[in-house]
Amino acid sequence: MYSDRDLLRWSEALAGIARTGLGFTQSLYERERFEEVLAVAAEIRAMVGTVRSPDTIVDEWMKHVGEGIAGYQTPKSTVGAIVHNEAGELLLVQRRDAGVWLYPTGWADVGYSASEVAVKEVHEETGIECEVVRLVAVLDGLRQGFTRIPLYSMVFLCRATGGTLAPHPLECLDAGFFAEDAMPEPLAGGDGWKELAFSAIRGDLSEVMFDQPRDPMWRSEFPNP
Repeated sequence: MYSDRDLLRWSEALAGIARTGLGFTQSLYERERFEEVLAVAAEIRAMVGTVRSPDTIVDEWMKHVGEGIAGYQTPKSTVGAIVHNEAGELLLVQRRDAGVWLYPTGWADVGYSASEVAVKEVHEETGIECEVVRLVAVLDGLRQGFTRIPLYSMVFLCRATGGTLAPHPLECLDAGFFAEDAMPEPLAGGDGWKELAFSAIRGDLSEVMFDQPRDPMWRSEFPNP
C-alpha cells in the first residue's frame, strides 16, 4: 500500500501544476482542464488525515492562484539553526503551538538572506546570539514527512557567541542547551534529525545533506509490494 506521505506529496504536486497552469493560460479550454486536475488533487488530499471537504480544499487553493510569474507555484522556505555551545550541547526550544522540542526554525523572511534569518530566529526565539558556520542540509519537507505543505528547509550549523536564554513568550514554552544523551521529550519528528545535528556539531558531517533524486522522481518512498 502507498503511504499517506505519498498521497499528500502527489496531491500537492498535482495542485501546484494546476495552479501554475491557471496562472499562465489564457485559454478557457485549458482552464477547465486545470480546474479538473485541481479537483482530483483535492479528492486525494481530502483522504489524507483531514476532515475538510474537497470543495473547501479547492477554494483554498484557488485563493492563491496568481497571474503570470506571480502565479508560478513554488514550495515555501524555512530556515533552521543547529546552535551549539562550547560544551557541544545543542540549543532547543519547546514550541508553544505543539509542545514539542526542536532546534530554532522559522519562515524565510523577505529582505533577509537565509543565514541572516538563522541568526535572527535564534535570537528572537531564545535570546542567544550566534554566528553561522556553514550550511548543513537542504531538505524537502513533504518527502521527509515533517510538513503537510510544500516546503524546503535550509538548516545551518551555528556557534553560540553570547546572549542570555530568554524563550520568546509567544512562540516558546522553554529553551535550553542539551547534551546528546540528555535530550528532552517529545522531540519534533522523533529523533530523525538528532544524528544529523550532533554529527555536524562534532565535525563528522563534512558535506551538505540533501534529498537524493529518485529514479523515477515520482516513485513512492515506500515501494508498493
